[in-house]
Amino acid sequence: MRQRPVFYGWWIVLSCSIVSVWAGNIFFGITAFVNPIVKEFGWTYLAVSLAASLRSAEMGLLGPVMGFLADRLGPRKVVFANGLVTGTGFLLLGHTSSLVMFYAGFIVLSLGFSGLGQVITTTAVANWFKRRVGWATGLAIAGYGAGGILLPLVVWLIAHYGWRASLVILGFSTWLVVLPASLFLRHRPEQYGYLPDGSSSVALETQPSGVKIAPPAEVEFTAACALKTRTFWLVAFTFAIQYMVLNAVTLHVMPYFASLGLPEGLAAIVAMFIPLASIAGRLSFGWLGDVLDRRYALALGFLFQTAGLAFFCYGHVLWQFIAFLALFGPGFGGTMALRPAILREYFGRISFGSIFGLVMVVTTVGAIFGPAFAGWVFDVEGSYKVAWLIFTLATMAAVPLVLAIRKDKSLF
Repeated sequence: MRQRPVFYGWWIVLSCSIVSVWAGNIFFGITAFVNPIVKEFGWTYLAVSLAASLRSAEMGLLGPVMGFLADRLGPRKVVFANGLVTGTGFLLLGHTSSLVMFYAGFIVLSLGFSGLGQVITTTAVANWFKRRVGWATGLAIAGYGAGGILLPLVVWLIAHYGWRASLVILGFSTWLVVLPASLFLRHRPEQYGYLPDGSSSVALETQPSGVKIAPPAEVEFTAACALKTRTFWLVAFTFAIQYMVLNAVTLHVMPYFASLGLPEGLAAIVAMFIPLASIAGRLSFGWLGDVLDRRYALALGFLFQTAGLAFFCYGHVLWQFIAFLALFGPGFGGTMALRPAILREYFGRISFGSIFGLVMVVTTVGAIFGPAFAGWVFDVEGSYKVAWLIFTLATMAAVPLVLAIRKDKSLF
């Protein structure tokens, strides 16, 4: 009996996983460069944090552009081109000699990174899956968490070769990893004789009368129509809160530990395990969203994050930071997997990339504010506690926003 070939959608998932691993390393690895750069140039933490805010601003503004390009050209061309730009950004940062040049390098890096983020990888997956989109998306974006395992390597590179040489090494490594992986990406399954989930033709449903009929067509929104829905804005505002918190925590985790007088090695381990712990959430919550109401799964993810941030805010001993990792990591990872699944469910896939990109524009407001606010609080107070407490309360406020999501039947 001839064995059925593996559905190519799973190769899309694998390729996206490789890209996301490296993108995760870029996102979470930046924290290791903060203290060495501040030490060499004497800049404030606010000044360095603004670079991360510039990254978030650029990624947010470019989100709709990258989503539109992914919808029209396919993810392969977008990822390949942005892999080239990302590597170039690292090389420029490695030659920083002034704050202006530092910001310029970050702008180039962010330009490339915007095409390696979840807008592109989840668009690629959403085009190939429907019934199992939560699980497939969780697998694809688990790499963003797995990228954290490379953080100790980044710390080691900085310790042995300096932060400048480490950035140059990351630049060349980006080209070696991302460019080959991008070549396996494909656009829509219909171009290759498939339908989402691997069907070669439209499946028929058998009715009690014995008559077989085709399942109802998918709901499909244009980006313009999506902007008119309450669901779009609820999802966008919810994730603006999450990115505000996530960007602040991941950028400032090592400086925060230093302010508490804790060893740098412990800080590096915690920073590494934030994304690693998110893998469990990306996989389990992605699966949970396929079998339950995705709103409830998403609300649960935000509750996990709220509890984790409370431990982070008041943590001083090891078990408290372990509790932070056990709650915050899976919580934010799970919500990351559920966001594209919810957008796919409510808005369809034809304009998925464009809609996802527009959501990113709104979330950018939070992503810009979070790191800069945390850095400003530390510069003024000499402590991060006020910032972490405010972020904890904000994350809790996201839960009712999620539960308020409804389908607008007037547009169906």
